Amino acid sequence: MTAYPVRVEARLDEPLNRGLWIVKWLLAIPHYVVLSLLWTAFAALTVIAFFAILFTGRYPRALFDFNVGVLRWTWRVAYYTYGALATDRYPPFTLGPAPDYPATLEIAYPERLSRGLVLVKWWLLAIPHYLIVGLFTSGRLISWRGDLPDGGGVLYTLDWGGLIGLLVLVAALSLLFTGRYPKGVHDLVVGMNRWVLRVAAYATLMTDAYPPFRLEQGGHETPDADGRPAPTPVRHGARSMVAITLGALLAFAGLATAATATGSALVNGTRDAAGFISAPSTYVTTPTYALTTGQFSVAGQDLPFLHETIGRVRVETTDPGLFIGIARRDDATAYLRDVAHERITHLSGLPGGAGYDRRPGAAPATPPTAQTFWAATGTGSLMWDIRPGEWTAVLMNADAAPDVTTDLTLAATLPWLGRLTWGLAIAAAVLLLAGVALVLTGIRLAAPRREG
Repeated sequence: MTAYPVRVEARLDEPLNRGLWIVKWLLAIPHYVVLSLLWTAFAALTVIAFFAILFTGRYPRALFDFNVGVLRWTWRVAYYTYGALATDRYPPFTLGPAPDYPATLEIAYPERLSRGLVLVKWWLLAIPHYLIVGLFTSGRLISWRGDLPDGGGVLYTLDWGGLIGLLVLVAALSLLFTGRYPKGVHDLVVGMNRWVLRVAAYATLMTDAYPPFRLEQGGHETPDADGRPAPTPVRHGARSMVAITLGALLAFAGLATAATATGSALVNGTRDAAGFISAPSTYVTTPTYALTTGQFSVAGQDLPFLHETIGRVRVETTDPGLFIGIARRDDATAYLRDVAHERITHLSGLPGGAGYDRRPGAAPATPPTAQTFWAATGTGSLMWDIRPGEWTAVLMNADAAPDVTTDLTLAATLPWLGRLTWGLAIAAAVLLLAGVALVLTGIRLAAPRREG
């Protein structure tokens, strides 16, 4: 049985306090805060490493040692807390190795990695292991309920913490009542954690060696006996760690900003010849005499802002003979007070995406075209420049007949969108450049570790 490049070892650090495990979640909060930042950097650096491996076949050594440090730190905290509860010794705040700590993790640095495997191993090849690791770490029972009154059924789930969580609970109760940690439970917990960490290293591109389908229980692994000298590790000091972490966070923010800028550019590119950007059409219908929108208010001080952000507004329907009018709320309310109509409560581009609030009444006494209070009107389409006031939009048949049915589309010019796209693009470039520069600075600050 050959040694796997990911070496996970642990020793049961007895004697253990009977009740300390109850508050370890509180004691570990500083580690959780730091690890949340480190794992964000880990994700960003793994993306960078992906492209480095794809184009060069090598995992940048400084990034590799940083990510190994994150996994190492995570394993120490998990061993102290609810991943094992097998030591009461507080984990050190360091990415580097801590040989005297009861839980250790080392990953052999690969001189070369497959450029082809990097495309598929983290999602396709690792699927069988993901299923097993899911049982170890976050077990979930899924069932189907078919006893509903309408004869339908729903899926429901019950989380039970996975095998590791269940075994650690057994160990915790044993500690509480007997003061002892069952040795067999410890060996099994370490074996399952070892499997999880091997899969994590493989899925995050740190080795091409496929994780073995074997549960190696116990605290110690088979020693490496290939005779090759170990590569010189890289030491990350405080400045190096801060620079790489901050750089990775900035690069990650830059990628998110670039994605937002791309989406903004795509939306901006959908402008029609008149400069309007349309929302998805929504099918609206009512058997009554009118459809109205809810009240929308425009205060005088808000007008410049709305002109700058929304611009001109356009309401379009697929019925070229449909009357569209915008009136002050009081005028529209007075006209429709005794008229059967429905107010649109929300719009959505999905089928059946409109909601209504029906108001009872009779037929209108006069058609909408005979009214003089409208601020803007149109037939099939309406364009409106926003003005201060409290407004309501009304859709009716021009002859005041019942049954209003159409596809409704709202559009606006959104004059700010182009500037926002350029601003996001510039911000993304600045964030990415600053992030890459900080990561490279952190790599330069990292020095080879001198042993002895």
